[in-house]
Amino acid sequence: MYGFTSALIEGRLIKRYKRFLADIVLSNGDIITAHCPNTGAMTGCDHPDVKVYLSRSDNPKRKYPHTWEYSSALDGSIIGINTANANRVVKSALLRQQVPEFTHYSQCFPETPFGNSRIDFMLKEEGLPNAYIEVKSVTLADGKTASFPDTVTKRGLKHCLELAEIVKQGHKACLFFCIQRENINQFRVAEEIDPNYAQALEYAIKSGVSVLAYQCIMHKTGIELGDRIVIT
Repeated sequence: MYGFTSALIEGRLIKRYKRFLADIVLSNGDIITAHCPNTGAMTGCDHPDVKVYLSRSDNPKRKYPHTWEYSSALDGSIIGINTANANRVVKSALLRQQVPEFTHYSQCFPETPFGNSRIDFMLKEEGLPNAYIEVKSVTLADGKTASFPDTVTKRGLKHCLELAEIVKQGHKACLFFCIQRENINQFRVAEEIDPNYAQALEYAIKSGVSVLAYQCIMHKTGIELGDRIVIT
């Protein structure tokens, strides 16, 4: 499990603005400005007065000590909006041998260079091809079906093509969708939002890139990887 430095505190969203900032009223009535670690559309995550959960840093150099970690869906379920947490959760699970598809690898290296980019993780084991894993944080959902992307993603398209090239060079490659939402039982690609991304992903799959989707279990003290779910 990836753990927060302390238990999260609750508040209500007033507004999100300038992409990286959010004004929030805490349960004691104090109004603070928090860092918003998500530059995406955040569809369904940032409606006014939604219940939010914040971590707090003791770093004196930070202008805004609070970080917006969770939001709430209309049904009250928790959504992890900090995109960086997806990599942290997957890294924790890989190091603890909690991802069945990769338990035969004993070494894990983050931010591994490939071409002009860096792939989130590279796994190594003697006698096996290296395995490259690119992680995507998923927050968008319709009912119990999560989907990605929530907006047009040129970066995501680029990653699909890079993973396909990795396979062509004799390695393994995986696109790992880390779903930071509760009450999800399946995953789909949002072709209607970004058809070019959907085409690039289809090309990657045909090239031999594997695709995994896992749900997260959200706690006030941290996040752990849950079960693998069906991709439709």
